[in-house]
Amino acid sequence: MPVSNILLPEIESALLQRNSPLEALTWLAERFEGKAVFSTSFGIEDQVITHLIFANNLPIRVFTLDTGRNFQETYSTWARTVERYQKPIETYAPQAAALERLLAEKGPNSFYESVENRKECCYIRKVEPLGRALQGQELWITGIRAEQSTNRLDMRNLEWDGGHQLIKFHPLFDWNFQQVRDYVKQFNIPYNPLHDKGFVSIGCAPCTRAIREGEDFRAGRWWWEDTSKKECGLHVEVRA
Repeated sequence: MPVSNILLPEIESALLQRNSPLEALTWLAERFEGKAVFSTSFGIEDQVITHLIFANNLPIRVFTLDTGRNFQETYSTWARTVERYQKPIETYAPQAAALERLLAEKGPNSFYESVENRKECCYIRKVEPLGRALQGQELWITGIRAEQSTNRLDMRNLEWDGGHQLIKFHPLFDWNFQQVRDYVKQFNIPYNPLHDKGFVSIGCAPCTRAIREGEDFRAGRWWWEDTSKKECGLHVEVRA
């Protein structure tokens, strides 16, 4: 029987009895055996969750979306993560035909020209591959934290994603950035060195910059656009 949003109260009640992200992930891995996945972009939050999954041998599949335009530092973090844990990280890439058509018709930098063009690029490089990665799954684990953007303040750590018809869980939702950094330091977890250069949220290289003191967490993403538009489509849900 397919998973349903009717299960949310039951799962939420069970998670309230588990006082740490590891306890919650351990229970969810058993509850959604074979149907739980974690998406990583190798940001510092994702590295914490990857550590929890791999170091404790939790039966949760880990995957990433390789947009083809990541920073070299991101690829290096990916390589160091595989070397550290000796666990597979599944990879989903854009459909070649769609990407080739976009580049032929609009060139490599069309995303700077309009929000519509940028969302088209995000769809081809990220949203469509994500749909393939989540197909047939029941639980999607992410590294979202509440303080990352104003768009995420009204989210909850456990949600129903109507677009993908599955449950989403954000184990670090209530953590602040310093808690994340402290955990990484405590367990010597590999992390992207761009975080030490003012990069807080790290996406594709052409669309990400370091933020200045006092700027919003998402100021470094698509900085040429209005603040209210700064989502790529991965976490914009159609709620039941």
